Amino acid sequence: MNALVATNRNFKLAARLLGLDSKLEKSLLIPFREIKVECTIPKDDGSLATFVGFRIQHDNARGPMKGGIRYHPEVDPDEVNALAQLMTWKTAVANIPYGGAKGGIGCNPAELSKSELERLTRVFTQKIHDLIGIHADVPAPDMGTGPQTMAWILDEYSKFHGHSPAVVTGKPIDLGGSLGRDAATGRGVLFATEALLNEHGKSISGQKVIIQGFGNVGSWAAQLIHEKGGKIVAISDITGAIKNSNGIDIPDLLKHVKENKGVKGFHGGDSIHPESILVQDCDILIPAALGGVINRGNANEIKAKFIIEAANHPTDPEADKILSKKGVIILPDIYANSGGVTVSYFEWVQNIQGFMWDEEKVNNELRTYMTKGFKDVKEMCQTHNCDLRMGAFTLGVNRVARATVLRGWEA
Repeated sequence: MNALVATNRNFKLAARLLGLDSKLEKSLLIPFREIKVECTIPKDDGSLATFVGFRIQHDNARGPMKGGIRYHPEVDPDEVNALAQLMTWKTAVANIPYGGAKGGIGCNPAELSKSELERLTRVFTQKIHDLIGIHADVPAPDMGTGPQTMAWILDEYSKFHGHSPAVVTGKPIDLGGSLGRDAATGRGVLFATEALLNEHGKSISGQKVIIQGFGNVGSWAAQLIHEKGGKIVAISDITGAIKNSNGIDIPDLLKHVKENKGVKGFHGGDSIHPESILVQDCDILIPAALGGVINRGNANEIKAKFIIEAANHPTDPEADKILSKKGVIILPDIYANSGGVTVSYFEWVQNIQGFMWDEEKVNNELRTYMTKGFKDVKEMCQTHNCDLRMGAFTLGVNRVARATVLRGWEA
């Protein structure tokens, strides 16, 4: 099931639980604006190349729209629509004053030189500069983009609007980026896991954890969980998967990954088939890679008691049903991985104030938001007698619906 179908389905279930009026329900689903632009640049060899850039702005009832910009060869409009909508609910669950957006350029960044990527980013910014803005739409990095991309957008946008560091987040520290942003999603996963375990009278220390994906989110989550005494028994990335039932030495693995560009060949564990990682024995499973990895095919085999969705949409609705019958508790993506967007909000706040925080303040504020977020989700679960996914969706949808009605926008 694709991401858009699943997101729409969750939204409709939440709307039904909340008893939303059908006109309001329909208006909440329709994106505020869809932008598509042609970006033509000279390549390094002098030839011209044309790319399609786009931005989907889903909802701005609660504040400026917020979401990543990805550079990827297969940009599926449906998926981007789903991700923009997901950002609307995610920012509402986190209780930060944003709506959702998502965008990108259909290109393969690996095939473009740094100067070509810079030209492409600047042309894209020229085309959309009057549709984004500090109080309108605040982009951030996503697949295939990073702090450097944000620096180029900031510079190009500032040529039209004056110095505006708050127009993008995920910037380099030297240009107004926030301390703690790099680790934010992984640290949010740690705080979310702690909140869930606390509810069940447990702590992270001594729990057997499996992490699928060792990019930014997976590696930070591994490091932070390891520091808290969690025992990480298996890890995978695109190069392969490793297992060590006595616990993997994470600082050692991080060194290995830095030198060898992946977990493959790490001596502190046995190599296993990457697809088997999800069904290994553990207490906590953290999918931190791609969507749709937990599905009808493997849900019955999963041995974890808790699943923390660090990736977007890693569990298919069919798998959801199978796992809840087995009594597995799933902490949904729209809450579990909201640490990144929460610290992006802190970055934006610091830029607007022109006053930067130290890292300790960033991390403490993040802990406060994540802990309160879990409490709010649990309250919705009790009110509507539903699981954590529906608790989070009803919380997010309800907040957006209330803002929409208060502004007098309902149809």
